[in-house]
Amino acid sequence: MDPLIARLGLALAIGLLVGLERGWQERDAPDRSRTAGIRTFGISGLLGGVLAALASALGSVSVLVGGFIAFAAIFAWYKAREAAHDEDFSVTSVIAGLGVFALGSLSVAGDYRAAAAGGAALAAILASREILHGLLKRLTWVELRSALILAVMTAIVLPLLPNRTMDPWGGFNPWEVWFLTVLMASISFAGYVAVRLLGTTRGLLVSSLSGAIVSSTAVTMALARNAMSASNPLPLAGAASLAAMVSVLRVCAVVLIIEPSVFSSAGIPAIAAAFAFAICGALLLAHDSGNGEGSAIARNPFELGPLLLFALLFAVVATASAALAAQFGGRGLLGTSALAGTFDVDVSVLSALRLIKHSVPIGTVSQAVLVALAANALGRLSFAVFAGPVRFWLPLAAATLVAATLGICTFLLLGSG
Repeated sequence: MDPLIARLGLALAIGLLVGLERGWQERDAPDRSRTAGIRTFGISGLLGGVLAALASALGSVSVLVGGFIAFAAIFAWYKAREAAHDEDFSVTSVIAGLGVFALGSLSVAGDYRAAAAGGAALAAILASREILHGLLKRLTWVELRSALILAVMTAIVLPLLPNRTMDPWGGFNPWEVWFLTVLMASISFAGYVAVRLLGTTRGLLVSSLSGAIVSSTAVTMALARNAMSASNPLPLAGAASLAAMVSVLRVCAVVLIIEPSVFSSAGIPAIAAAFAFAICGALLLAHDSGNGEGSAIARNPFELGPLLLFALLFAVVATASAALAAQFGGRGLLGTSALAGTFDVDVSVLSALRLIKHSVPIGTVSQAVLVALAANALGRLSFAVFAGPVRFWLPLAAATLVAATLGICTFLLLGSG
C-alpha cells in the first residue's frame, strides 16, 4: 500500500474518532442543529492530511499554513453562530476541530505514531469531561499546590541538579536523590488521590488500604489508637495486616520499576509475605461486627516539610550505605538497611537499589531489601505495642510472624533452587 494513502487513512481515522466522541455528546440534538459531528471532524482530519501532502509536493509550507488559517476561520465562524443560538460559551469543540486538523497534518508530514497517540489522547480528554469537572469540584487548594510542587520539582529543580556523585564512596548523587524523592512522592500521591476519590466513608477496608499506599506506619498508629476504645479490636488488627500487605506490594512495585534484576530474588519472597499478610488480615476482618469502627486518613504526601526531610534522610542513608558497603561489604549494607528500614522502608530500599550501579552484588542488595522490609514490619509492630491494646497488637504480631516465616522460607527455597 502507498504510504501516503495509509497516512491519509490515519488522518481520517483521527477525525472520525474525535467526531465519534463529539457526536455522542450531542446525540440528542435535532438534525442539522449542530455545526460539527462525526462526518465534519472526519473530513477535518482528512483535510489537514491532504493539505500537508500538497505542501510537501509543492515544496511550499504556506499551502498548509494558509489552509489552516482558512479552516480555523470558517470553523470558528460556524461554531460562533451555533454558540450564539444556544447561548453556549464553550470553545472546546473549536479547539478540538483545530486539533484534529493539526493531527491530520502531522500524520502525513510528521511522525504518524505521535499523531495517532495525540488523536487517542484528544478523544480521551474530551470524553473525560464529567470526571475532570467532578475532580475539579473536589480539588482543594492543598492538592492544587501539591500538583504545582510536583511540576516545579520535576521540570525546574531536577534539571538544575548535578547528575554525578559528590562523595568518595559514590553514594550521594543530588540528581538521583531528588528524582527518587519525586518518584516516591508521586507513588504516594496516587494513593492519596485514591483516598480522596473513594472517600473513607466506605469503611475500614478502603481507608486502610488506600492510606497504606501513603504510609502503612501512620495507618497502623491510627488503628492502634482507635483500638484502645473499640469494643472489638480484631478487625482493626486485620486492617493493619492488610496495610502491611499494601506496604510490601508498594516496595515490590518500586523494585520492579527501578531495578527489575533484583525482583526475582527479593520480590518473590516479599510477595509471599504480602500474601500471608492478606490471608491473616482477611481472617481477622471476618470478626468485624459491621459498625465500621476506625478509619485511617492519609495525609498529603506533597507537604513540603516532610518531603524535604525525606530527601535529606535519603541522602544521608544513601551516603552511609555506600560508605559502609565499601568499608565492610555486605554486612555494612545490611546493617544500614535494618536501621533505616525501621523508620522509613522507602529510604532504605531506594538506598540499597542504587548500589547496584556501584558493583554491589544483586544478591546482597536483595537481602538488604528484605532486611529493610523485615525491620519496617518490626517497627510498625513496636508502634502498635506502644499505642494499642494487647488484643490489637497480639494478632498483628502473629500475622507478622506468619508473613516473615513464609517470606524466609520462600527466599531459602529460591536460594537452594
